[in-house]
Amino acid sequence: MIRVEDLPAEHPGRRLLTGRTPFFAAPTEPRCGYCAYVPRTWTPDSRMPVLVAVHGTGRNVGALREGLIPFADRHDLMVVTPLFPAGIDDPDDVHNYKTIEAHGIRFDLVLLGILEQVRFRWNARVDTVLLCGHSGGGQFAHRFLYLHPERLAAVAVSAPGSVTVLDHSLPWPAGIGDTRQRFGITVDPAAVARVPVLLVIGSDDDGRADLAAMGEPGRSRPAELDRLAETLARHRTTVRKVEVPGVGHDAAGTQPPVIDFFEDLLTGPA
Repeated sequence: MIRVEDLPAEHPGRRLLTGRTPFFAAPTEPRCGYCAYVPRTWTPDSRMPVLVAVHGTGRNVGALREGLIPFADRHDLMVVTPLFPAGIDDPDDVHNYKTIEAHGIRFDLVLLGILEQVRFRWNARVDTVLLCGHSGGGQFAHRFLYLHPERLAAVAVSAPGSVTVLDHSLPWPAGIGDTRQRFGITVDPAAVARVPVLLVIGSDDDGRADLAAMGEPGRSRPAELDRLAETLARHRTTVRKVEVPGVGHDAAGTQPPVIDFFEDLLTGPA
């Protein structure tokens, strides 16, 4: 695999591998992939930090990346947007990645493999990353936090329709009681608590009809977010919660507080 630093400065590969990159197959699972945004200020010595943004059910990866480019340019960091396609081994499965494992694929390990490739190709800093996700991406993001808190500097979770609570009496994905058997990982709430978390939702995002249609009657997105806030706070996680006025279930509409959250972490409050 070519490293960007091995290409001469005028080589066309430099242009291809900075700015908006093509989609690449994930190294450990080529049915998945990722694209990135690399600020043009990149140099071999940049050691840029990384923000991972995980798509929702609609998998609108391009718009997700575009919305984060100004933030990336301001802070000289890379944006990495994985793609976990619908229909892997089941043409109607749109949910596969949300609970971390499906059809024999560990989507958390797919992401870790992507980050290792990002480290090698761009000499990026991936020991800890920023992570955000909307809707299905928010489901993935908080569950990834439980399993790999040591790899995260901060997490922003937007409008998940279903959440996992830090309860050892419940099996995954309702709780964390069997993660050792499923994933070889025992969830450590104290380690989770060391990672600051933003929870965000639009004021008009009730979601009851959507969740009922998916076989989860009686649930709402605000109630699920409250459950997540409560379980994290009970274990002393620093949680910031934001409701965006006049916004429904919309990734772009909930992105501004996510950017503000990460801005504060990188630069401190104004």
